[in-house]
Amino acid sequence: MGVIFSCWSGEVVDNRGRPEEAVPERLRLPEEFRPGVPLRAFMGWDGFCLQDPGVDIVDMCRAWMEAAQENSCGKCFPCRVGTRVIAEILNRICSGRGQVEDLTKMELLGRAIQQSSKCGIGQTAPVPLLLALEHFRDHFLEVIKEGREVPRGRYLVKVTAPCLNACPAHLDIPTYVELIREGRFAESLEVIREGVCLPGTLGRVCVRPCESNCRRLLVDQAVAIRGLKRFVADYEIWKKRKPRLPVPEAKDKKVAVIGAGPAGLACAYYLALKGYQVTVFERIDEPGGMAAVGIPDYRLPRPILRKEVEVITSLGVEIRYNTEVGKDLKFSDLRSQYDALFIGVGAQGSAPMRVEGEDKGYKGFIPGVKYLFAINKGQDPYPEGKTVAVVGGGNVAMDCVRTSFRIGKEDVNLLYRRTRREMPANEEEIVEAEQEGVKFHFLCAPTKIIAEGDRVKAVELIRMELGEPDESGRRRPVPIPGSEFVIETDILIPAIGQRVDLSFLEESDGIAQTRWHTVEADPDTMQTSQPGVFSAGDCVTGPDVLVRAVANGRIAAEMIDRFLRGQEVSPSDDQLMEKLFSQIGVFDPEERIGIPPGWPREESKILPPEVRKRTFEEVDKGYRTDAAIREATRCLRCYRIGLVAL
Repeated sequence: MGVIFSCWSGEVVDNRGRPEEAVPERLRLPEEFRPGVPLRAFMGWDGFCLQDPGVDIVDMCRAWMEAAQENSCGKCFPCRVGTRVIAEILNRICSGRGQVEDLTKMELLGRAIQQSSKCGIGQTAPVPLLLALEHFRDHFLEVIKEGREVPRGRYLVKVTAPCLNACPAHLDIPTYVELIREGRFAESLEVIREGVCLPGTLGRVCVRPCESNCRRLLVDQAVAIRGLKRFVADYEIWKKRKPRLPVPEAKDKKVAVIGAGPAGLACAYYLALKGYQVTVFERIDEPGGMAAVGIPDYRLPRPILRKEVEVITSLGVEIRYNTEVGKDLKFSDLRSQYDALFIGVGAQGSAPMRVEGEDKGYKGFIPGVKYLFAINKGQDPYPEGKTVAVVGGGNVAMDCVRTSFRIGKEDVNLLYRRTRREMPANEEEIVEAEQEGVKFHFLCAPTKIIAEGDRVKAVELIRMELGEPDESGRRRPVPIPGSEFVIETDILIPAIGQRVDLSFLEESDGIAQTRWHTVEADPDTMQTSQPGVFSAGDCVTGPDVLVRAVANGRIAAEMIDRFLRGQEVSPSDDQLMEKLFSQIGVFDPEERIGIPPGWPREESKILPPEVRKRTFEEVDKGYRTDAAIREATRCLRCYRIGLVAL
């Protein structure tokens, strides 16, 4: 099956009646929507593509405008009424009662809707219709003149937005932001909780892929999507309101969850909402996994995380703390006692630096995760040490250097083998570390730990230069021979990567693992090599962002529900549509929005560097109510519709 006709973002590929097929560059669609189901055509916010001659463009336009009418918010007259009128005209044409002048009416009305609607539905809905009338006018006229009835095809419709599609959890961001603008904070939080169960946590530490895909960014600055999420979560706490949660219908099936980290908590929450009996087994004495023991309180206060876990346990979820699977009970025991299992252990081990001396057990040599764990438990991991050197450029490294000041260390250094540009840490974390006085040493890597007796005294480094790009797309650091130098330090912290410990799994358990020693799980269903056993989070992806762990934990809950109902464990239509949107690309960084800039982003209050570096008090104070409403008003409500013919 090849492309018959494609018109997308100004690129037209017309293979009608031509022996040789041209291939679109801007809209490349897969041949199948799911295995065995052809993707016959697609219609969206910037045009359409036909891949099967059996798809009638007139009927597709009818289905498209009906979808636009159904998804119109109704808050502006042109979209609310105009889409309904066009849908009625197309229905009349498809029933054999169309008139030639209907085509001109639809064109005039479509342009009026496009130019005067306030949100993305109205602004983009006429686009594919107008293109169809331009390139397939003869076919429209043929249907009208012959009075032919056009049968309805089978279509799937989904609404997306650039921010929504970029979010791993695919939160309905424009809706929850709009509800904040209207002052309906509890309803906004309900929308958020449909996609993530830790809104206050993610409202503080999410890496915000949504904001880098915000169309407002092309005007002035992105909408503070993360900060608004935090606001409504905090508002519920300020007002001492109970969460508005649905009452589930109890089921007699039991599910075991291994690990009370973000993925495990999400899986437990959404299973509990479906009425399942869920028991979570957690190795340590508190919930949250790396969110609790790896993220310092100045970024994520522990009471916030615990409050959100209380919401989860209020649904009947039981968390058994200080219970280590593989030690206190076997994985095989859980399989025999529960109807389904979810593995959500985190990446709490440290990757080795592979330098001379790191296996000698020197005092002052402390892996990053272990360092943060001790500090988050209220301890100084090595009180005797005063000078700190952290190796790495990610968020764990940033947390290590910034917490070092907060436990009284005076001289804090960060050693990174590339330049600042290549650092994978969040930009805001890097900036705040710079403001707090961390000394950055770029283009250097450790080669040897220098000790005095049984203690770290210094670290030998070699200078690096950047070569060709590696698998990550960043230029590979290459050592410069003879450039060794020494930095004195009595605390050396490697923070170059984390490892997953799957030692609780025995060979007889039959859970396949990857060559990276992570759980092998289907990326769409989260099911492992064993039916009824699912997995998500860092133990599948390796160290990754918190929002993806929460998102995949929710997907796993959906798939566990299917499994326990005896249904096929396969990705939903919604999942596949969102995947298709990602392939197409919902955000266009080259788009010209056409509205003037000048409405600056509301910035929350941040503690001054000299104050915050000596305390674990939360650095970012969040939004006041008036500021949150003003910020929410900056949203352009950039909804788009996607439609596939199957």
